[in-house]
Amino acid sequence: MKIRVLTWILLVAFTAVALGAVETLWTQERLADKTVRLHVVANSDSEEDQRQKLAVRDAVLPVIGELTARCADAVQAREVLAAHLPQIQAAAQTASGGREVTASLTNEAFPTRYYDTFTLPAGTYPSLRIRIGAAQGHNWWCVVFPSLCFAATSDALERCAAVGGFDESETELITGGEETYTIRFKVFEWVQSLIEYLKR
Repeated sequence: MKIRVLTWILLVAFTAVALGAVETLWTQERLADKTVRLHVVANSDSEEDQRQKLAVRDAVLPVIGELTARCADAVQAREVLAAHLPQIQAAAQTASGGREVTASLTNEAFPTRYYDTFTLPAGTYPSLRIRIGAAQGHNWWCVVFPSLCFAATSDALERCAAVGGFDESETELITGGEETYTIRFKVFEWVQSLIEYLKR
């Protein structure tokens, strides 16, 4: 009898967690539709190349910010960025000290990422990817539309989320904090891995 009760409790608990992970998956997909991430990949992990990566980041962020300042949504932001890739690449190239740089818009898989004021669940997101040289070093990434990178406070973050068209559940998901969502995101990542495995 005790074993049967325990089995039911575990089954209910697992179902609740799985449903939470599925809900997170749906929310993550909606977030991906409303965001553009920036991904700067350093030439290598040498101290000089890592400094160069940050210099490139600092050079392209103002350009991106100006280009997307009047965009109504992420679709328009991606269109504007795609149309101005040569301008973005030129800014990155100037800051790279002569090292070859490429800029492209793509979809990339990202792990769960905890920032100071928000968290983004793992998943595939539209990304402005800037590769420096061999692009074998540690990278830097953030969200450039809406401009969550610059949201230093929770109020600023909520304003940026509103600009991006985030609804209440999406805003709640990214502002829940590491302690609140660690387990939920871990289960979500496990479900994503299972889905990818079943697709093979």
